[in-house]
Amino acid sequence: MASDVDIVVVGCGVSGLTSAIALLESGLRVAIWTRELPERTTSSIAGAIWYPYKVAPLERVAGWARRTFLELLPLAREEGSGVTLVRGVELLPRGVPDEGAEYRVCAPDLRELPTSDLPSGFARGFELSVPVCEMPLYLAYLVKRFERAGGRIERRTLREIDEAFDGAPRVVNCVGLAARELVGDTHMRAIRGQLVRVERGSVERFVLDDYDPRGVTYAIPRSRDCILGGTSDEGVEELTPDESVTRAILARCAELEPRLVDARVLSVAVGIRPGRSSVRLERERRARGTIVHNYGHGGAGVTLSWGCAREVLELCRADAAAPFGPSPK
Repeated sequence: MASDVDIVVVGCGVSGLTSAIALLESGLRVAIWTRELPERTTSSIAGAIWYPYKVAPLERVAGWARRTFLELLPLAREEGSGVTLVRGVELLPRGVPDEGAEYRVCAPDLRELPTSDLPSGFARGFELSVPVCEMPLYLAYLVKRFERAGGRIERRTLREIDEAFDGAPRVVNCVGLAARELVGDTHMRAIRGQLVRVERGSVERFVLDDYDPRGVTYAIPRSRDCILGGTSDEGVEELTPDESVTRAILARCAELEPRLVDARVLSVAVGIRPGRSSVRLERERRARGTIVHNYGHGGAGVTLSWGCAREVLELCRADAAAPFGPSPK
């Protein structure tokens, strides 16, 4: 099959864009095929703070997250990237295991807060600086970086993933929840998230409580606004915001950050996270060529994006160097 590209990346959210950039900047010719442009993907409304959430397995996630952290740091110094380094606090209530130790050590300024500095009801707290991606700006930056390097984005609607072999002998699958239809992945599950965008006011730090029984609670300041959340509704795909949920999010966030009391609401959005029991990042050889799957990132698409993209590149290089045969185990 004659083709002017080496690899077709299917999907144009943050995972697809970073994978495509990693491949393109290594010298490969890359096209992205996508049903939706970046501004209409789930990635576009994410709070996008660097922190793994609703994703597994731990031993692989930690490595991908660390690698992404290191790649986002220089972007925070690049004007127009949409990435900033924000200092804030992660809170742990009494009686919950500390599952973040593998991740937060990435922050060079990490410190545990004294008990006297903790809000009522919390057993531990950690102050640290992590990257935050303002997604409308960051996605635009990624698109520009990709296209300036010679990549192209094409609007395509596929019925199955093998149709992408019409464009190239190697395909990278970054379709997220659509993997249910395109590759028949029955392990995929929807995780509904509702968030509220409010005026930033004087809020300078993020605050995060993953364990509130009423719902995951976070406030993430950006350049001109603040993203408040949230929900984590397993198996729910309703995209209409719930007004009672909006009120509950505002109340919980104001408890953790008093500066948010009476913050003016700018907008409310709902996104569907691509949940899976574990991220699928592996090579699969098919009759028409090779697919590298990269999806199922749950609530950690941004957090794992560059680490997974670099592994996608490694798998594509390994495939190009290996004789064609059965899929590796």
